[in-house]
Amino acid sequence: MTKLLTVAEMMGRDLARRRVALALLAFVPLLFYVARHDGNPEKAIRFAGLGLAWAVSTAGLFLSNTTKAVERRLRQIGYRPAHLYLGTLTALLTLGAVLAAVYWVLIYLDQDNLARPGAVAIEFGLTVVVAAPLGLLISAVAPHDLEGTLVLISITGLQFLVEPDQKLGKALPFWSTQQVGTFGLDGGDPEYLRKGLLHGALYCVGLILVTAVLASVRLRQRRHLRIRAAVR
Repeated sequence: MTKLLTVAEMMGRDLARRRVALALLAFVPLLFYVARHDGNPEKAIRFAGLGLAWAVSTAGLFLSNTTKAVERRLRQIGYRPAHLYLGTLTALLTLGAVLAAVYWVLIYLDQDNLARPGAVAIEFGLTVVVAAPLGLLISAVAPHDLEGTLVLISITGLQFLVEPDQKLGKALPFWSTQQVGTFGLDGGDPEYLRKGLLHGALYCVGLILVTAVLASVRLRQRRHLRIRAAVR
């Protein structure tokens, strides 16, 4: 537990050093919200949720690449892959929880006719829970920040364009938050809430497992290369 918290603190300090980038990410949900604020308040809240997803996933991409840079040294002093991954995930979830709370309060104060504010809080919380491991998985697959950012842009764009009732829509990571949003903002049946929570939980677990497998393969390859180098 101590090592996990040490990694989380290290990642938090790395985020704090990137003040400009962190500020820009924090303002993304606000920009999305303001863009549709006057025309359609319900859609503005959904846009804020997608902006939150973008911000948290992008932060995860940057943090995971930071972990890669110090991974070898931390492994040499006894840190396991689980410490590195879970510590980074903890820092990311903490950041996401703060952003989600701030924007929920903002929307609660701004919207006079918010029928189910608790459902909006659940939507934002679920967004963070899915976006954090998504950013880490993209970092595990993409070799650099640029490629990872392009993947995130593609996913976010599809999330905007694809209707939730389409087959592709159900395969996207934030279909779950759309379902919770239908329950909270459109007065939908509680079945929307149940489906959204189930989809989000399964997606989150799947993202974590796939990232864990990729990380173990990467570390095994590096260990193999070090052994070959030592033999030579």
